[in-house]
Amino acid sequence: MSMVISGLVASYGSTAVLHGIDLDLGDGEMLAVLGPSGCGKTTLLRSIAGLHRIDAGRITSDGRDISVAGQIQVPPEKRGIGLMPQEGGLFPHLTVRRNIEFGLRTGFLRPYLSGHAERTRRVDEMLELVGLPDAGGVKPSELSGGQQQRIALARALAPAPSVVLMDEPFAALDAGLRTSIRQDVRELLQSSKTASILVTHDRAEALGTADRVAVLLGGRCAQIDTPREVYERPATPAVARFVGDAYFIDAAAQGGHVDTVLGRLESTTRATGNGQALLRPEQLSVSEREDGAFVVEHEFFTGPESSVTLRHSGTGLRLRAIARTADRFAPGTAVDVSVTSPVHWFPDSAE
Repeated sequence: MSMVISGLVASYGSTAVLHGIDLDLGDGEMLAVLGPSGCGKTTLLRSIAGLHRIDAGRITSDGRDISVAGQIQVPPEKRGIGLMPQEGGLFPHLTVRRNIEFGLRTGFLRPYLSGHAERTRRVDEMLELVGLPDAGGVKPSELSGGQQQRIALARALAPAPSVVLMDEPFAALDAGLRTSIRQDVRELLQSSKTASILVTHDRAEALGTADRVAVLLGGRCAQIDTPREVYERPATPAVARFVGDAYFIDAAAQGGHVDTVLGRLESTTRATGNGQALLRPEQLSVSEREDGAFVVEHEFFTGPESSVTLRHSGTGLRLRAIARTADRFAPGTAVDVSVTSPVHWFPDSAE
């Protein structure tokens, strides 16, 4: 296990920010910490890096205590942790080579790479790893945004850390580049067998990149699981809303089914009682029908697909469905709505 965080509590002054966080990180695993602004994501990252003292709990890296509240506070440069901050954090006045060397001069590999030849060899290895072997002599400003992120990763990996921490590293990139660069970074971390924690507010980034996702809401870990489980079986309605578009309809559960305004639906859980079923837009199939229970309110063309907003004629329930662009639905059209996959159910007591 690369890292274990137990009962972590952190504050700024008298304001508690993190409340009893428990997380673990396996060897070579990427864990995404997903949450809205102000939920404590960056405080968690700073606590792990040794830049913020914790009030309670323990952080262990490779079996070694690096933070124990009131007892142990290992300095950041001796933790064996790499940091990739927002927008890369490269020094603009230094060449790419000097930027990467910076970590070697201060990190825990310093005793083993004290000579110029050893440092040069390690920098060359990192430049080769990130696919920029000839970029050592240029300044960061001469590189594209994606190339700068690669160099930032090379600097973080140069001291051979056990864990790399990434704080919204792709936020400044445009959408098209962001997708390709985050996949490149993922592959580079896998090839170096380095565990990592990715902090982000972007649900697509977390769900599409990480091995597991920890959803942080209000300074508490609301759920930690695989991306598919977090999305399809969220622990609470709040998690469901945060990780994707969510609609809730009244549902009476009985065994593996729920009875709703859409009829009897298959459920992901076997339970009995009153509650709500979670619907995602991609679960809904729309077909034109003269006596259909729903009416199309709007259709928004988005390229390969369309977003269709619907209103139930009897209850006023509003839903949004994803339709193929070839299927055109004019406002006012009567339609039927069917659910194509099992729905997740919450009891009325769920928050």
